[in-house]
Amino acid sequence: MNLFDFLRERKKTASASVAKERLQIIVATERKQRGQPEYMPALQRDILEVIRKYVPINEEQVQVEMANQGNCSVLELNITLPER
Repeated sequence: MNLFDFLRERKKTASASVAKERLQIIVATERKQRGQPEYMPALQRDILEVIRKYVPINEEQVQVEMANQGNCSVLELNITLPER
């Protein structure tokens, strides 16, 4: 095995691990979204519109999640507000 073969094998391994990591992120995101009610995207848009009336923010600064605790659902809202 020469130097070029060694470098090619290493490069493939690195790109394979990156691809595997990306796939894991996609699968985790899909699993998370499957458990959410159908109205969640619309609810998130509405919440974002209301917040924008008072503070200039973008979509990445608002995270809306729903969790089940026993026999009730909890809506968690995380907003990163700009510094004044």
